[in-house]
Amino acid sequence: MGNSNGKPVVFTDEVNLNHFRLLRVVGKGAFGKVRIVERKDTGLTFALKYIRKDEVVRSESVRNIIRERRMLEHLNHPFLCNLRYSFQDIEYLYIVVDLMNGGDLRFHISRKTFTEEAVRFWIAELGCALRYIHSQGIVHRDVKPDNVLLDSDGHVHLADFNVASDFTPNKLLTSKSGTLAYLAPEVYEGKGYLSEVDWWSLGVLFYECIYNKRPFEANSHEALSKIIVKAEPTFPVTSPPVTMPCLHAISSLLEKDTRQRIGAIGFATFADNPFFRPINFEALERKEVEPVFRPSSEKTNFDATYDLEELLLEEAPLEARARRQKPRLELKEDATDQEKRTEELHKMIETLFEPFNYSTVAYDKPVSSPCLAHQQWHVEANTVSDFPV
Repeated sequence: MGNSNGKPVVFTDEVNLNHFRLLRVVGKGAFGKVRIVERKDTGLTFALKYIRKDEVVRSESVRNIIRERRMLEHLNHPFLCNLRYSFQDIEYLYIVVDLMNGGDLRFHISRKTFTEEAVRFWIAELGCALRYIHSQGIVHRDVKPDNVLLDSDGHVHLADFNVASDFTPNKLLTSKSGTLAYLAPEVYEGKGYLSEVDWWSLGVLFYECIYNKRPFEANSHEALSKIIVKAEPTFPVTSPPVTMPCLHAISSLLEKDTRQRIGAIGFATFADNPFFRPINFEALERKEVEPVFRPSSEKTNFDATYDLEELLLEEAPLEARARRQKPRLELKEDATDQEKRTEELHKMIETLFEPFNYSTVAYDKPVSSPCLAHQQWHVEANTVSDFPV
């Protein structure tokens, strides 16, 4: 697709939608979609997450979006989906991140069974990602297969910081934020928690990768909360059987006592667990350890229906909407309280959702270059459920 308005693109300007060639849609969330885009000047490919402002305002999610954008600006790690650009126009907020063309973990574990060696590699890399974000004072609160993306080589990247939170050791968090089936017992108990909850969620994800089912399932929210608080997962007999070191590692993450949960009491307890001990974590974090599983490059690793929906069901695809945008109407003198609140939130977005360009930022540690990617994400309310009730 060329320049939508026929004018030459000036790449020295602040980054905007016109700097990108819009390619296929690869995911969607509550307020918008994700599509592959290509910088017209460099040919580098990214994931563009575009979010409708009016939907964010209507759902009172403005602070969540701004918080996520600010967190991403300060994070930079080989096993995260790192922020590359952010900008806005009249109708949309845009977040551009590394795009992973290997699909999300949910896509893969729902289609085949993986070896313990492959799963160990993923969990070890995710452990490194958790160590990093916790060192930056951030707890993710929504670690699950849907939010773990694979690059073309098979390395995993933690994504979706929409319900993440800053934390300090002397101020416990209390909200039930995240996906219910992955919440730790201490979240349900309501006595407060810190970053240890991410290690529990990693244990749920670990179990799911091995058994292709969740350790805790129920037909209602209340029943689910009770069995999670009880924290007694069952370990089915499989053929071939799951090894004892693997079982021990899963149960050590799904440990109700946070003083005994590996990772939660220091990264060394995770890295020195017998199941993970063979891994050289320094080499792993430098991406010097070869991934066990490499996603197929011959076929797509995401749902192709999103692209078809954009073509067939949308009244006006993104390119057309971007051309036709008009400024919002000014607030009338006799505006209702709701209209005043809406105007206040729109102004908050315009002021606080700041532009970002990774090429002008000096990071503490360099990370790998942007690559083709697939970002499937959710813009969700504080409590989210993806299990049947």
